[in-house]
This record gives sequence, structure tokens and C-alpha cells, in this order.
Amino acid sequence: MKPALFEYVHAESIQQALEELARGDCQPLAGGQSLIPAMNFRLATPARLVDLGGLQQLRGLRLCGNDIVAGAMTRHRDFETDANVRRLLPMLPHALVAVAHVPIRNRGTIGGSLAHADPAADWPALCLACETRMTLRSIDGERSVSAAEFQLGLFETAIEPGELLTEIRFPAWPAQRRWGVEKMTRRRGDFAIAGAIVLLDLDADGVCQWARIVLQGVTDTPFVAAAAQQLMLGRRPDAQLLQQAADAARAAVQPRSDLHASSEYRSELVAVLTRRALQRALAQGASSATGP
Repeated sequence: MKPALFEYVHAESIQQALEELARGDCQPLAGGQSLIPAMNFRLATPARLVDLGGLQQLRGLRLCGNDIVAGAMTRHRDFETDANVRRLLPMLPHALVAVAHVPIRNRGTIGGSLAHADPAADWPALCLACETRMTLRSIDGERSVSAAEFQLGLFETAIEPGELLTEIRFPAWPAQRRWGVEKMTRRRGDFAIAGAIVLLDLDADGVCQWARIVLQGVTDTPFVAAAAQQLMLGRRPDAQLLQQAADAARAAVQPRSDLHASSEYRSELVAVLTRRALQRALAQGASSATGP
């Protein structure tokens, strides 16, 4: 199919993009990997597209203290190859290798993926796990929202009419952080049927001081398995504890059914993938992130 008629605007500056968005019935175009197919099927019919591709101010990764700040137009592939990301946030390059394929990762952007808010996509879950903050700008100013506040529902975010997602801030990891990522797809590069992301901080005695467990692709938004996290705290993880945490994660959600998988199948995947992600995190040893 072909998209409905639309006006195309190539933004020369962030200010121009914001002014166009303020006019209404307008959609920003980032990498186009989700928006263009949606327009072709007429699931999205904006009157105007504002192309952000020429805005170098929205592209790239920079250090701010020990935090990493990504412009919203930063490509997926950039996170795989950036030396600071590989050193300070090693989970991200590992996870992004499994996102689609290299040509798509060379076009798709973190901001476009987050704004699209597909619950099976990787960036919404990764950002929730990493406790990022999003900067939203309009002609009236800017505001910051947490990843937990950002995705409101299926394909729904906290971005208000006239606002543009401009950057994403990843807080620095402590040196002892461990991580594990597991997901199930029908084919390599597909969206996740279900996934689990685990971050753990263990002290010198192997006792868990902090835990983050995020489930991907099972509900309308990425889901923080709070009960499973709580089980881990103050305890030295062993096989029994990992199974208890996995069972708690499964009990905390009622997964959706769709053409890809039933609710029952996703529920079983939650337990299996959570346990595997926990095992991967514990087997890994401490993160190599030590700060610049």
C-alpha cells in the first residue's frame, strides 16, 4: 500500500522542528523504520512529516560526568561501537546486536523507537532497566521524565502535542554491577515474544544489595518485576532463590495473547527467561565499568 498524501518538511534546526510540531497534525520522522510502514498501511496519517535527519544536534553520544547522554537521533548501531558505552554500559552493545539486522540498526534511532513505544521493542525495556531520563522539548521550554513515567501504554508515551524527545540520559553504573539479558524470538532479529533484563549489585560477600528485573514484550508496556527484585535483596543468590524470583516474576504479570504467542506460553517464558537472565548475571562477574 501507499501512504495518504502528506506535506514533507526538512527541518534545518531544532527550533524549526518545534515550530512545525506546534502547528499540530504533524509527525517527526527519525529513522522511519516504524513510522513509514505504519503510514504505508495507513495506520498513521499525519498531514505533515518533519524530517529530523539533518539535525546533528540530536545525534551522538557524550559523557556528562560518568553519565552517558544520547541524542534522540543516535542510531542503534552507534551504541554497539561507541567506546564509552562498551566500557560503562556493556549491556547495551550486547543487547543491541540482537535488534533486527545491521542495515536497520544503521537507520533506526533510539528516540524513534522510544516514541513509537512498541512493547516488544528493546529500547523501552532497556531504558526502563537502566533508569534513564528523557528530555522533552517544545517551543515553551523543556521537561525531564523518567523512563518509568515515559511509556504510558501500547504505542502511547508521555510526549505531549508539540513536544519532541531530544535526548536520553543513562545514569552511571557502579563498578560492581552485573547484568543479564534473555529474550525469545521466532527468528534472529525479530521483535521479542518475551524477554527479561536483569541488573544486580552484589557486595564483596556476594549478597545482593540492589536488583532490577524488567520484563519485555508480555504486557502493553515494559514491566518492572518488583516482587522478584525484593526477593533478591539482602540474600546471597543460589539456584533456589533464582527459581523463587523467576516464579515471582511470572506471578506478577498476566501476559497478553496475540498471533505470536498465547498468554500461557508467554507466562512460562517469563519464568524461564528471568531465571536465565539471573544466571547469566551471576555467572558474569562484576561489570568492567570503572568510570572514565
